[in-house]
Amino acid sequence: MVATTTEQLSALSNTTVVVHPLVLLSVADHHARSVPRGSSKRVVGILLGQDNGSTINVANSFGIPFEEDEKDSKTWFLDHNYIDGMWEMFKKVNARERMIGWYHTGPKLRASDQEINDLLKRYIARPVMVIVDVRPHTVGIPTDAYFAVEEIKDDGTETRKTFLHVPSAIEAEEAEEIGVEHLLRDIKDSTTTTLATRVAEQLASLRGLQSRLGDIQSYLVDVASGKMPLNHQISYHLQDALNLLPDLNDQELTQSFATTTNDEMLVVYLSSLLRAVIALHALVDNKASIGRAELEEGKTDKEKEKGKSAKGEEKGDKEKDSSKTSSEDKGL
Repeated sequence: MVATTTEQLSALSNTTVVVHPLVLLSVADHHARSVPRGSSKRVVGILLGQDNGSTINVANSFGIPFEEDEKDSKTWFLDHNYIDGMWEMFKKVNARERMIGWYHTGPKLRASDQEINDLLKRYIARPVMVIVDVRPHTVGIPTDAYFAVEEIKDDGTETRKTFLHVPSAIEAEEAEEIGVEHLLRDIKDSTTTTLATRVAEQLASLRGLQSRLGDIQSYLVDVASGKMPLNHQISYHLQDALNLLPDLNDQELTQSFATTTNDEMLVVYLSSLLRAVIALHALVDNKASIGRAELEEGKTDKEKEKGKSAKGEEKGDKEKDSSKTSSEDKGL
């Protein structure tokens, strides 16, 4: 369905695409098996799941044969018969899952995406396109979901086809959570502490925020220079986000931040003192235990020497007695 009215556009923008971990693993495996390292080629596949109107649940997927010219992205090939055959088999396995869209590993939009999306309307009335970024250094959610729409310009000129970005999320069912936990159990480094893990997660979040802010800056620069048209919806969202930022010139807010920081630093200071006291206590205990061990060893050495001297005296007495006895026998 191509959206042309404001109501349809607002309905599409409020649609959330939920991607399951099984789909991410399948797409990553498809890309790893099909594309050599260092290549900019992408892979294409079909998404399966349920379209519930406001929520699209992407539960499964399968790859399809796809080739395109790297120099001319409008020259591409897609195997229709393969889609028909795979869809017939998937219907026998799980009839609840329907074809709801397609994916590719972009990592950005390409010129041929609109033509591929139009082709897939033979199978899907409202196909959703999900771009899965499989690059290992990607920070944040690796999925971007889009719907094909016709953009109506304010000046009344001819409409043009484009893609509308919709929010996406990563969610898992109970069975998938168990599988992912077992998978991460082998990958997780047992030497890292919980604190180190939390710091790494916060660092990854900050890197993701920095990446998003960079995208916003580049977009605003392009709009200001006239390279891109102004999108009022994006401007409204940016204004709402900026309105949520705190006013750092407010004295009460600044005092609150300072108080919270001081409380946290006090906890850190007390923790350092406690750690130092525990370390000193362990050092004193260690020295005391070593001293007791040395005293016990000295006592045992003295006892051994006394035992040896006592045995020597007994032996000497026995030798004297034996010599006396032998002399008396001779005298007789």
